[in-house]
Amino acid sequence: MAFLRGFGCYLPARVVDNAELAPLVGVDPAWLLRSTGIEQRRFAADGETVSSLGTEAARDCLKRCAAEAGDVGLVIAASGSGEFRFPGPATAIARGLGISGVPAIDLPMASAGSLFGLSLAADLAHRYGNVLVVGSEIMSRVVRLEPPGRDTAILFGDGAGAALVSATGGFAEIRDSVLASDGEFAEALLLCLDAPLHMDGRTIILHASRKMPRAILQLLERNRLQPAEVGTYILHQANLNLITRVAHAVGAPESRFFSNLARYGNTSSASMLIAAAEWSTGQEELTQPVVFAAFGAGLNWGAVLAVPPAATP
Repeated sequence: MAFLRGFGCYLPARVVDNAELAPLVGVDPAWLLRSTGIEQRRFAADGETVSSLGTEAARDCLKRCAAEAGDVGLVIAASGSGEFRFPGPATAIARGLGISGVPAIDLPMASAGSLFGLSLAADLAHRYGNVLVVGSEIMSRVVRLEPPGRDTAILFGDGAGAALVSATGGFAEIRDSVLASDGEFAEALLLCLDAPLHMDGRTIILHASRKMPRAILQLLERNRLQPAEVGTYILHQANLNLITRVAHAVGAPESRFFSNLARYGNTSSASMLIAAAEWSTGQEELTQPVVFAAFGAGLNWGAVLAVPPAATP
């Protein structure tokens, strides 16, 4: 048994709105908003790194959970935009927290990384006690901020999110998860070492709009829950049209799908945890199940179910 103790996030200070970005990529600001649902995003400062963003999000998470860095037994860091081929950001985040020596694992997975990290943390919490899951991305440095890069540049922003998963207690129990991968269409979304991000948007949204709802419904069915019984759905914040499609496919009201996409854009593996941190701010005691879901490069996708600690679906 594993529990969610809380979330945290960090967003860079620089706000880049559509009026600033649209001329760079040769589009109209109004078209950009209609196409994506994004009004603004954050860009990291020159001195910021994937690991420094992740460290700040981890600190925010620990503070919100009234926990100390020394309480953490394992760090899992998800990122597809790290500055190095290796090492990944996990050990640097642990060092930044002052817990060098604690095992730190990298998940080099864009978009779905934090979802996979949550599932792994739930399975490993019994061994490590408290598992810190961090998703951190600087996507503004891997897209082309010019007309040839329009289709990706308009979507992405920078940021980091974190979650603390514990074996001993929290505001929600992680009850179950569904994870899946399929490499057949891996080339539809990739980041090569010497080229900007490549995304076949049509292929990705086609697969995401089918596979995410299937994972959610599979998860709910085996836990004997109906979509209407879920209080909140927290998805990877990829695109507003995709979130709407998933809501319709699942058969749940759009109002139950939390979204902060308009303010931050797509922050890849950070987005779901940033959304969770904002959703959890000021939350009263949890009374209904929560579903987390993501889809990303690989292709990888899945869903995680969290329920009030005393609930039995």
